[in-house]
Amino acid sequence: MDEQAIRTALEWHWAHLGDRDVEYEIYHDDVVLEFPQGGERLVGRANVRAMRDAYPAEPTFTIKRIRGGGELWVIEGVITYDGKPMNTVTIMEFRDGKVAHETIYFGDPWEPPAWRAQWVELIDQAAPPIETVPADTP
Repeated sequence: MDEQAIRTALEWHWAHLGDRDVEYEIYHDDVVLEFPQGGERLVGRANVRAMRDAYPAEPTFTIKRIRGGGELWVIEGVITYDGKPMNTVTIMEFRDGKVAHETIYFGDPWEPPAWRAQWVELIDQAAPPIETVPADTP
């Protein structure tokens, strides 16, 4: 699977979050999904689907940036549960055109401290991120 096909599959996957038949097309049957912050690992597409089918809320997802190449891709986004947005970074490792390993990190937004205001500019969360390298390169 070439890189444009993988990018297209990733965009399709994230755009169809909640459509269970489409959402799971991207995964190998033996996919491993890890949540490092909770120390959790799910093995197998059936377990990933069962866990997500049991979600107590229906999340929405906004892609901020997709970067990657070859078999390793990183998706930065915002996932929203019950109106509460969280920043997320998802690392997806492909094998034979399907996701074989996925690792997801979550981070709550915070108010920036005043002491570093002189060095930073605030990011408009609704604006697209600044791309410093072409989106299809690692």
